[in-house]
Amino acid sequence: MTDENDPEEQRANARERWEAAAPRWEDRVGGFLDGTLPLAHWMVDALAPQPGQRVLELAAGRGDVGFLAAELLQPGGELISTDGAEAMVEVARQRGEQLGLTNVEYKPMELEWVDARLASLDGILCRHGYQHAVDPEAAFREARRVLKPGAKLVLSVWSAPDENPWLSAINTAAESLGLQEPTPADAPGAFALSDPQRLTDLLEDAGFDTPTIEPVDLVFKAPTTDAWFETLRAMSSTLQPLLDGLAPADHYKFRDAVDAIWAPFTHDDGSVEIPGRSLGAVAEA
Repeated sequence: MTDENDPEEQRANARERWEAAAPRWEDRVGGFLDGTLPLAHWMVDALAPQPGQRVLELAAGRGDVGFLAAELLQPGGELISTDGAEAMVEVARQRGEQLGLTNVEYKPMELEWVDARLASLDGILCRHGYQHAVDPEAAFREARRVLKPGAKLVLSVWSAPDENPWLSAINTAAESLGLQEPTPADAPGAFALSDPQRLTDLLEDAGFDTPTIEPVDLVFKAPTTDAWFETLRAMSSTLQPLLDGLAPADHYKFRDAVDAIWAPFTHDDGSVEIPGRSLGAVAEA
């Protein structure tokens, strides 16, 4: 029997879910990536990578943010693209090779155990990764440990659920129908670090100077609600397991409840434009 409150069990379960989700990130999450592209550019601009520097991307997924930075590190610089799921690292490796990137190292790495020497990195990028950390303070301390003095950690997390109906509709619908228990506010997950003050406190407790936190507004578009639901099914590590456990009748009720939440963002032709908001944070070591 597993203990869901045991940190190691939580990490193992999360890793297993992301290993399973990784193949779907190869070519089925285009709508999500398009919607978050402005955030990727915001993060790279905030980091301002320079030729010759060594930059680490944590929870890199397909590498979409880090690959933008990799070009700016040339000549002589290096991007270290990492993820806790080995299958996701392979997805990034394949994409990097397709893009012809030659200054990227790929390796599995956990948020809470960064495989790098003390004060050896010129910057760290992490898009929507720290919210999934079982111990975010330990993860931030690791980032602080490996950054050179004055170097930056640039990260993003999702803001409050009501500002992200493109995603929060899933939990809202499932909980309203009794299909899953409400998620504790500070439990690892999409909205674990949505409180700017908590995020600030965690970063300062880890030894960073007072971070700057800025909202970055996004829009997620799809030709139909069905298409957007399939995008979420592909990108999420938790939606598919939820669906697998539903009886057919509950599945239909669940989809109806989700579509009702998305109805205000659905146009007459069936297409959807659903707002989102991320919190971008810059913390200096």
